Amino acid sequence: MARIDWSLKGVEITACNCDWGCPCQFNALPTHGHCRASTAIEIERGHFGETKLDGLRFGGLFAWPKAIHQGDGEAQPFIDARANEAQRNALLTIMSGGETEPGATIFNVFAATLTRMHDPLFVPIDFTLDRKKRQGHFRIANVVEVNDEPIHNPVTGREHVARVSLPNGFEYTEADFVSSRTETGKAAAIPLSWAAGHGHIANVHWTGDGVVR
Repeated sequence: MARIDWSLKGVEITACNCDWGCPCQFNALPTHGHCRASTAIEIERGHFGETKLDGLRFGGLFAWPKAIHQGDGEAQPFIDARANEAQRNALLTIMSGGETEPGATIFNVFAATLTRMHDPLFVPIDFTLDRKKRQGHFRIANVVEVNDEPIHNPVTGREHVARVSLPNGFEYTEADFVSSRTETGKAAAIPLSWAAGHGHIANVHWTGDGVVR
């Protein structure tokens, strides 16, 4: 059966509890033996079949008790309150790994490692990103707030520029690595809290066949 044609092109802000750089990006085990993360995406252009997704935001909270590939993870998706029912269903399908070639996107890979999916939240999402300054911020009232900013040299205080290329990655081709600060609120099903974890910001372009290079 043919898959529904879909495409998302936009920008992503990500934060996790690992040390700067995140071992997962290099197929190594997580810094603290477990993984906790949050990410948000702003769609510049997108569609799912005939459903337009331009301008919408979405993301989630995630946690795994060990490394991601060892499974038993949980997720709480959040979807832009502006999305209508068709758009909500489209984004939830994509996030669950549906209508996607196996292993082709981060959504499909993560879906195979999750054993618990919390009810999705349909909420206003504040989202700002300045790629040149390597600064990103997203916030959902009473749920989560993430701030990404440049890593600073501990001796000189100067901004440290770190950019990583993954030519065969299932999330991005190139990302700026930064420092993240994350805190969840009372409405979060998955508690997250750190002051200087890994973060990355990237331009992204995904389809059901994988990352568009």
